[in-house]
Amino acid sequence: MTYSRNVFIPVTNICRNRCDYCGFRREPVEGWLMEPEQIAELAKKASEAGCAEALITLGERPEIHPIYRQKLLDLGYETTVDYLEDICRRLLEAGLLPHTNAGVITDEEMGRLRRYSASMGLMLECAVDLTVHRKSPGKRPEVRLEVIRKAGELRIPFTTGLLVGIGESREDRLVSLMKIREIQEEFGHIQEVIIQPFAPKPGTPMAGCPPPPISEVLWTVRMAREVLPDLGVQVPPNLIGDLQASLPPLLGAGANDLGGISPVTPDFINPEHPWPAIGELKSVVERLGFRMRGRAAIYPIFVKDGRFMSEEVKRVVRRLSDEDGYRRV
Repeated sequence: MTYSRNVFIPVTNICRNRCDYCGFRREPVEGWLMEPEQIAELAKKASEAGCAEALITLGERPEIHPIYRQKLLDLGYETTVDYLEDICRRLLEAGLLPHTNAGVITDEEMGRLRRYSASMGLMLECAVDLTVHRKSPGKRPEVRLEVIRKAGELRIPFTTGLLVGIGESREDRLVSLMKIREIQEEFGHIQEVIIQPFAPKPGTPMAGCPPPPISEVLWTVRMAREVLPDLGVQVPPNLIGDLQASLPPLLGAGANDLGGISPVTPDFINPEHPWPAIGELKSVVERLGFRMRGRAAIYPIFVKDGRFMSEEVKRVVRRLSDEDGYRRV
C-alpha cells in the first residue's frame, strides 16, 4: 500500500467550468491567484516536513475571465501555463516533485509543463455526458479522453480517475474504466486510477445530495482492479468515512494506494474532510497484513524508466527515490 507525503498548492480557484458538485470554484471577483512568495513559503514548509510531492491544482482556463488575466499580468505572466512552468521549475529547485493538474490544456502546453513536472493528472470523472456537467465545457468526455491520450504520446506519467455518485450508473463507470484501458494499452503511461466518492458541498446545487454508499465505491474499486490489473487503484482516505470500517474491504477489493496526504496543507478541494494521520493509516494497513510505503509523485515503475522523465526531473527523482523506486527513507 503506497501513499505520497505532499503539499497541496491551489494556484487559483477561478475556473471556466461550473460543475454542480464543486465547492472549490469561485467567481473571479472572489477568487484567488497565489503569488510566488506564497508558493515559496509552502514549499519551504513542505521540505521541512519531509514532503516529496507538490500537488498543483487550479481551475481550468481561468484566462477567460478579464479579472484573472489582469492578476496574472500583475505577476508578470502572459498565460497560466507560463506561470505554472515557472512554479514547477522553482519547486523542482526546492527539491519537490510537481504533480500538475491543470485541466484541459493543449499538447503543446503539456509538453512545456512536462519539462518540470514529474507527473500530471486529469480526472476523467465519467466517460458519459452527465447533467452535472452541463455548464462545464471542459468536462466533455471526448475532450478529457483526448488530453489523457496526448499525455501518452508525450510520455507523461499520468493519473486519472472516476468520480462516484454524481448521477452516473454502474454501467457508465464500467464504460469509463474500459476507455481508460484502451488508452493505457496503447501508451502505457497511466500510473493510477483514483476512485473518488462524491462529497456534498454547502452552497452548491448538489449540497443536499448524499455521498454514494460504500458498497458503490467498493464495487467500482473491484471493477477497476479487474479492468486495470497493473495500475495503482487509489482511494482518498479522507473521503471514505470510518477508516476502521471502510479501509479493510477497500483493500480487499483491490485498492493499493492512498494518494497524497499532507502534513502542511488541507485538502483544498474537500476542506471539510481533513487528512487522517499517516500513523493511523499505517496501523490499519499493517494490521491487515500489508506494508505501507511512501512514494513520490511518480510511481516506481516510471522511476526506473528514464523515457518518462526530463533531465531536470530525473535529478530530483534520483535524490528522493530508493533502489526500488519508492521514497527514500
